Amino acid sequence: MTFFKGLQWKIWVKNAFPIREGLCYILPRLEVGVMAVNAEPQVFLFLSEILGQPLIGPEGRPVGKIVDLVATVTEPYPVVTEALIDRDEKRGEMLLCPFPEVEELRLPFHAGRPAADDFRTLALRENELLLKDSLMDKQIVDTHGAKVLRVNDLQFLMARRRLHLVHVDVGFRGLMRRSGLEKLMDILLHAFFDYSLPNQYISWKYVQPISTPDLLRLKITQDRLARLHPADLADIIEDLDARQRSAVFQSLDVETAAEILEETDPKIQVSLIRDMNVAVASDIIEEMSLSEAADLLGDLPRDKAEGILKEMEQDIAEDVKELLAHPEEEAGGLMTSAVLQFPPETTVEMALTTIRGEAEDMDFIYYVYVVNEEERLLGMVSLRELLAAPMEARLADLMDDRVISVHLEEDKDEIAELFAKYGLMAIPVVDGEGRIKGVIPFKNLLEVVAPHLGKK
Repeated sequence: MTFFKGLQWKIWVKNAFPIREGLCYILPRLEVGVMAVNAEPQVFLFLSEILGQPLIGPEGRPVGKIVDLVATVTEPYPVVTEALIDRDEKRGEMLLCPFPEVEELRLPFHAGRPAADDFRTLALRENELLLKDSLMDKQIVDTHGAKVLRVNDLQFLMARRRLHLVHVDVGFRGLMRRSGLEKLMDILLHAFFDYSLPNQYISWKYVQPISTPDLLRLKITQDRLARLHPADLADIIEDLDARQRSAVFQSLDVETAAEILEETDPKIQVSLIRDMNVAVASDIIEEMSLSEAADLLGDLPRDKAEGILKEMEQDIAEDVKELLAHPEEEAGGLMTSAVLQFPPETTVEMALTTIRGEAEDMDFIYYVYVVNEEERLLGMVSLRELLAAPMEARLADLMDDRVISVHLEEDKDEIAELFAKYGLMAIPVVDGEGRIKGVIPFKNLLEVVAPHLGKK
């Protein structure tokens, strides 16, 4: 994903790649990080496109035909270091040769001038994988050993002149690619059905080889699922097929399931909740933020949504219904109605006591709002100002009365301009009488105006 002025953001998972322990691979703890690197074109290549290609020497003659690749398991993704080549098809002379640095992505690959001692017999070192032999056509199993998917291809990313293994391809498209039928299939599907067959990848960071030769295993065990960040777990669930996705989701506790739903693609949200028992679904949705719950219920079939609302606690259901009454791309549909509001005579001590008691049920705590008896918005105080103020100070003396607010019908584009202009973390929403009805956290707006940066 390329951002500003030649910088490219790359996300990695520290210690997320397997280290060998006997014949198995184990997963150390996860740490997620982000770094900015010089932008380079993101070029992908598949193993099926490489196998069978000649490796060309400096004189333009083939050194041998590539029959497999060796990768060293390193962070963040395994790096291809050698090619297993067939130097003489008649004699079946198989040797390992250093894989060339890739100046540009073009087949066949061109080696340098390999010396005689650059070639070695097939003997893997520690933390090395023979990719075709170890991964292709292997079954991926779930944490209970049930077969889930088959690896049809491997996808590499060219970065820093090396090929990095980033995905296993478990889709039908990968199978067609290996058979040489991908382009023909695309033409036929588009001509007759106006349909494009999607890719189906699983990130390498979620897959590990195990001791059984023909199996791969997802790196996540049931008792560790809840310890992952919800966004990471949402990625795992989205990579699974519908049956396994449902099984993993239903194994989670209510709070974790709610957090995952908030990070998951809306279509997958619907698929997970649609066939779930209404009572269980209502418990999960009650744990979601009000705005996220309203978005999800708005996407569900009407009878399913109404059934869930009837099972929910009445006060939560009423708040959600209020949000459902507004279009999603207007202020009323973007806001959450869970707002911290106080009379002007409230002291800092009283406000902080209330915040401590209600924080668990709030979607957003960065500002508190000061209102009169008719709930008309008078001003706001940031949480930082509250913490720095004397306990006996009144909110009326601390508040900023130059409040930037929007009306219920305000369009998302106008709201985005206000966020950008004033650098706010949230904007209150008021009705025609100036009464506060809710607040729009910046995250809610981001998911509408830039969905590729928020939920997928």
